[in-house]
Amino acid sequence: MVTPVSAIEDPAGADKDAPLKEDIRLLGRLLGDVLRAQEGEDVYAVVETIRQTAVRFRRDADSDAAKELDGMLKILTREQTISVVRAFSYFSHLANIAEDQHHIRRRRAHLLAGSKPQQGSVNFALGKLRQAGVGEETVAAFFRDALISPVLTAHPTEVQRKSILDAEHDIARLLAERDLPLTPKERAANLHLLRSRVATLWQTRMLRYSKLTVADEIENALSYYRITFLRELPGLYDDIEADIAAHYGEPEAEPKRIAAPYVQMGSWIGGDRDGNPNVNAATMRHALERQATTILDFYLDETHTLGAELSVSTLMVKCSPALQALADASTDTSDHRSDEPYRRALIGIYARLAASARALGATNILRKEVGHAEPYPDAAAFAADLQTLIDSLNAHHGAMLVKPRLATLKRAADIFGFHLASLDMRQTSDIHERVLAELFAKAGVEADYAALDEDAKAGLLLAELAQPRLLYSPYIEYSDETGSELTILRAAREIRQRYGARAIRNYIISHTETVSDLLEVLVLQQETGLLRRNADGSSALDLMVIPLFETIPDLQRAAGIMEAMMALPLVRQLITGQGEEQEVMLGYSDSNKDGGFLTSTWELYKAELGLVEVFAKAGVKLRLFHGRGGTVGRGGGPSYDAILAQPKGTVNGQIRLTEQGEIIASKFSNAEIGRRNLELLVAATLEASLMPASTESAKRAQLAGFEAVMAEISDRAYKAYRALVYETPGFTDYFFSATPIAEIAELNLGSRPASRKSTRRIEDLRAIPWGFSWGQCRLLLPGWYGFGSAIGSWIADGEREERLAQLRDMHAHWPFFATLLSNMDMVLAKTDLAIASRYSLLVQDAELRGRIFKRITEEHANTLACLESITGATERLAGNPLLARSIQNRFAYLDPLNHLQVELIKRHRSVAHEPGKVDERVHRGIHLSINGVAAGLRNTG
Repeated sequence: MVTPVSAIEDPAGADKDAPLKEDIRLLGRLLGDVLRAQEGEDVYAVVETIRQTAVRFRRDADSDAAKELDGMLKILTREQTISVVRAFSYFSHLANIAEDQHHIRRRRAHLLAGSKPQQGSVNFALGKLRQAGVGEETVAAFFRDALISPVLTAHPTEVQRKSILDAEHDIARLLAERDLPLTPKERAANLHLLRSRVATLWQTRMLRYSKLTVADEIENALSYYRITFLRELPGLYDDIEADIAAHYGEPEAEPKRIAAPYVQMGSWIGGDRDGNPNVNAATMRHALERQATTILDFYLDETHTLGAELSVSTLMVKCSPALQALADASTDTSDHRSDEPYRRALIGIYARLAASARALGATNILRKEVGHAEPYPDAAAFAADLQTLIDSLNAHHGAMLVKPRLATLKRAADIFGFHLASLDMRQTSDIHERVLAELFAKAGVEADYAALDEDAKAGLLLAELAQPRLLYSPYIEYSDETGSELTILRAAREIRQRYGARAIRNYIISHTETVSDLLEVLVLQQETGLLRRNADGSSALDLMVIPLFETIPDLQRAAGIMEAMMALPLVRQLITGQGEEQEVMLGYSDSNKDGGFLTSTWELYKAELGLVEVFAKAGVKLRLFHGRGGTVGRGGGPSYDAILAQPKGTVNGQIRLTEQGEIIASKFSNAEIGRRNLELLVAATLEASLMPASTESAKRAQLAGFEAVMAEISDRAYKAYRALVYETPGFTDYFFSATPIAEIAELNLGSRPASRKSTRRIEDLRAIPWGFSWGQCRLLLPGWYGFGSAIGSWIADGEREERLAQLRDMHAHWPFFATLLSNMDMVLAKTDLAIASRYSLLVQDAELRGRIFKRITEEHANTLACLESITGATERLAGNPLLARSIQNRFAYLDPLNHLQVELIKRHRSVAHEPGKVDERVHRGIHLSINGVAAGLRNTG
């Protein structure tokens, strides 16, 4: 069904969501057909009865329906339970596919109707900028200098197997096909294929039975390049050039090409060692080998196809001397192509690419090249050959042949090189300190480096950086840890030499607390040839040393640490060598776990303001790397709004941000959705960087007042959050009992352990499973707890109406505060206390259960009341009805999964400590329910 244009032009016309409802009904019906055929009529009847009862419970708040639902779930056999869990889990997956397709459909309908540019598009951003008086040269300079980098990370919230993703990709393609005009036979064939792919899903194992390896994570990430990034990123560049031409160019003029690769991909997968003992030098080499193979496969396929397409003959049209020379140097000697220089040149390019692929580790080249050729020295040489083809075509009546394939291939070469994505290295500061302590001790320089105070450490490290000799000796035996860390850094040097400087260029230090934490990595780079002294006495640094400030105290120290670091002459000289740029990473997860949602958000904002001031004083360009997760509690929420809510001066065309876990699948498993998400990043960065700041003193005074109120509220929220999580006796026991954290830790979600240490302390638990667990039990506590206490007490300490008016003013005129409330509103829309109360019954101690759950429910009520009093909205997501409907629609299918999960956890835990009593089917059912709930909530980790 095609959405009629009239539905957009006339809001009172056709139901714009009718096609979505139809798609969901269709996929639900197909799943039902498969369930009936595969599991039998009885199981189908059970699932359908549970579905209808859950819908009735949600729609009518029917207490009888709740009792019926509870009773039905309790009497299910183990076999029925697994089938019901799988059915509702797969329905969540299929509903997601339908929603994504509807987003694409609505966007296309807007474009077909000639609607105004939508917010979040580059077209919209350019219109705003031009209206604000921002000139063409300013926009051009932005794109010349910008770096916008989504960084894919592997974290233990990715609950989908690649086999499932592949099947779902096919279903999405077939569903999109149904919007086209199809003959009855074509529609029937489409339906048959859809049913077969749904059946494939049902017969495919949803869970991993073995622990995910780093190599598996690398392959999973690479699948998104094939689906989305390799074609959509170059295509996005073309769209943006056309948008700029539309706003700033001459009518009918060809868009000006932007040569700079302003959007580049990054990755942590294979280079992030923090808390992951499975990452080492071998995984780094493997990551780059697989990345290079992926991009070179793409280049080889496109070059081969170009050879077939560019059949241009010199008997018809001339070519440039440079192109003729490239053709003459080719490995092709066939007389049949003597007058086809483009084909001959491409045969030579293909041969050189194939040689390059083999040299970089690829072994599965599908098409044999013609003749022998030397590999390219680097990707720039390959791009230069492609430019020779482009220049010749443009000069000889062939400009229309450049697009789409040749121009796209050249653009891809500029963006991806031979490395595909820059691999970041990350390690915790504690390990660096231990390695340096051993090196200093065994070199006879300092017996106990770790015992020195900060000034002494920094002094010793600076003295070492001034030394021409190394601490390391090949004739001394070192610990495994020291040997491994030095080997990894040496591998980084080799990788850069082999794949290019962009292959690895960043070294991130977790738990940066002092200047010495940064200097230690400089010394380690010096030990491994990554920091070298030039003939003129200056130093050259290969890997930018990037601090990661994570906890609340770390964020509060961030500006001071960077000010002291950049004041050091050696460091200042190294920054100059980096183009007067320096990156700082901010961690959202640990600061949230440490201080709660509101305080974490505020401390991040304050840290950014402090860094802007320090960097401006030093004359260095600041690039912030935002370590955002999926949940709001981990910095999640719409990226577009988050970037626009950044303090002025923190973006400036430079931004990196992590894309983690199942959020990667949500954003990039569909090519069109992926392109839209990439465009959102560019549009937001463009707006945040170039929109003129208000110069009115009244506006500045207003902002200062808003910030003062926020500081007071943050202090109160921090105390409320800490009082519950860290100061309430028994809270840890409550958390480990009332959430599926123990079961999540057992699930083969990723290669990284759920906890940094083998303890039950909240402090040692990784922030990702912490947030994931609260999502599963539908409390999502890290995304809202403390807000009600903070706002309520602040209002009570003054004149109520006056203070409420101030908060409403903040919501209306301060993007930071508006975004904070919007994200919390989304979390509260997904929170369900009735479901959460079922999980609380897993806590055996009735007194503990009642005491803590009562505090949580009271804070939830306070938070809702305070949010409503500020925004005036009594319904959740009143400003985003599409998302509100989406969440509401899927609750009826999530509820049974949550109820079943509680029942299965009860069964599992009742025998978990009795050898031989654990039922693997029950265990598997829990993990299937975790998958289904995660898919239904979408941003869980």
